[in-house]
Amino acid sequence: MTDEASRKLVVSVMFVEGMVRGQPISRMKYAQYVFLASVFYTVEYSLAQNCAVESFSVKDNFDPKRYAGKWYALAKKDPEGLFLQDNISAEYTVEEDGTMTASSKGRVKLFGFWVICADMAAQYTVPDPTTPAKMYMTYQGLASYLSSGGDNYWVIDTDYDNYAITYACRSLKEDGSCDDGYSLIFSRNPRGLPPAIQRIVRQKQEEICMSGQFQPVLQSGTLAN
Repeated sequence: MTDEASRKLVVSVMFVEGMVRGQPISRMKYAQYVFLASVFYTVEYSLAQNCAVESFSVKDNFDPKRYAGKWYALAKKDPEGLFLQDNISAEYTVEEDGTMTASSKGRVKLFGFWVICADMAAQYTVPDPTTPAKMYMTYQGLASYLSSGGDNYWVIDTDYDNYAITYACRSLKEDGSCDDGYSLIFSRNPRGLPPAIQRIVRQKQEEICMSGQFQPVLQSGTLAN
């Protein structure tokens, strides 16, 4: 929940307290009032949140050169179908002409039981130069059993030195919200992120309407070399 959301919830609870103050009320009844206030605000907040993909903000003045280098996935929200399972990392390179490419690794499970190491390659283009953080990614699996294709690749936020949050939506609902999408939380350090940055990440997860949908990504060093 955002700081603003928490503040509004406190106000709602205080309002309930104001209604019952000075009146005889049991502890159980008071708890019920507080619970109802919390439910009311949660519903109000959910209705007010805009989950239209085009409304999502991305990193301002995104700089590919600062973004380049090695990143490790710490958490992910999977799309439908096959997706990298664990030990996910990506190495980004910016060519002389400014084009960004990437090589990524991870383990993937095939047929529900066969876990293999997967190598992927990707190239990035920027459809609108005024929004460099909104890219289109063309990717290829470097083996016949891995898929190839293309997805949007948006950098929602990054400080370049510690963390990055990427997002892709493959299909939209009629209301403009995402029907099938995925997101990755990256870190320069495979061991994790400090608490202050974790709070930023949680805030961004809410902003892209994926709060509570992420799962941790194991980084055991299996594919380090």
